Amino acid sequence: MGRLEAWVERCERYRGWVLGFLVLAGCVSYMDRTALSVAGMAIRQEMGLSYGQLGWVLSAFAWGYLVCQIPAGVVADRVNARWFLAMGLVVWSLAQVATGLVQDADSVFLTRLVLGVGEAPLFLVGTIVLTRWFPVERRGMALGVFNASASLGPAMAPPVLVGLEMAFGWRGMFEAVGCVGLVLGAVWALVYREPGGTMGERGTFWDAFWPLLRNRIVWVMFCGYAGVIYLTWLYATWLPSYLQGARHFSLSHAGLLSAVPQVCAFFGSVVGGGWVDRLRRGGWGVVEACRSLLVCSLVLTAGATVLAAFWPGWLGALVWMCVALFGGGVAMTVGWVLGASVAGGERVATFEAIQNTGGSVGGALAPAVTGWLTEGSGSFVPALVVAACVGVATAGLYAVGLKGVEHVAR
Repeated sequence: MGRLEAWVERCERYRGWVLGFLVLAGCVSYMDRTALSVAGMAIRQEMGLSYGQLGWVLSAFAWGYLVCQIPAGVVADRVNARWFLAMGLVVWSLAQVATGLVQDADSVFLTRLVLGVGEAPLFLVGTIVLTRWFPVERRGMALGVFNASASLGPAMAPPVLVGLEMAFGWRGMFEAVGCVGLVLGAVWALVYREPGGTMGERGTFWDAFWPLLRNRIVWVMFCGYAGVIYLTWLYATWLPSYLQGARHFSLSHAGLLSAVPQVCAFFGSVVGGGWVDRLRRGGWGVVEACRSLLVCSLVLTAGATVLAAFWPGWLGALVWMCVALFGGGVAMTVGWVLGASVAGGERVATFEAIQNTGGSVGGALAPAVTGWLTEGSGSFVPALVVAACVGVATAGLYAVGLKGVEHVAR
């Protein structure tokens, strides 16, 4: 009995290390993604970019991420998580370093595209790792905490990145953050091991992919996650520039204020997973629990975004953005928990990859559409109103598309 208790204790400590590392890697990945939005105004001035061109460059990451999601998911279900994630960390970190060396907008676009390619495996591999290491009754919270790094990273990023930019310039900022990712890649490769008896799925690409494409819920979640990420990524990419351009804050103040709504998104992400677990313990089915939370959180986010768009004072607008991103954080986590819960055990990454491809579509469109609307109108208000409409439409899609669904065909 003593040996068994010692083994359980070692497993618990290792689970904690795995979750902690994945959260840290998620934070660094989102700091890398957010770096261009923090440096956006400096790059725009140095390279003479319009708002439309800046939006095009800001969308580059999402296009690389989008194209690689499904291939990365299928591969992640079949290969060793240790080496696949380590490789992704190295690729995206080298791309981040390279961004600090470029001289024109096309080169920035290319390095950001490669950044998206390198980051594609992270949340897919991380979800597989957590479903292997955590029991079902604790999985929602573990996935919620991991997914919360998608908000904690952007919350940490503005003050950290602004400090680096002010100390070393925007080029040095990219290079410094890229070096952190290289260290993380080495640590993961040296320390992580799979739990005993873990086997990846076998079979062809279509064996894994085609059955999911024929299921309605997969398409609902593909389109729904596009709307969720459209809303959240708009804030992640444009909030510092909005505060500088529309509210006339300095770079340092805009960087600090941008962190506040992202902190709210972090708390939304954490509690979203906990709420799913609580509803399931209360007898709710996982699909119905997630459906209700998704609809409520998206309506909240859409309403708060409209209020932020028209609020006359900067403080009130910032408060409504905090509310919007809290709701967005809940929606991000609940969507991810739903995908991990209803997918077949050996197809978790493939299913999440399909859903996340939809998210990447939203992530690619949000910065580009925002840039075009802002350039054409001379105001950020139309872009925020369009985002709110996307949120309402997405809530309706989840409400109707997930109604009566109990599971996904395995």
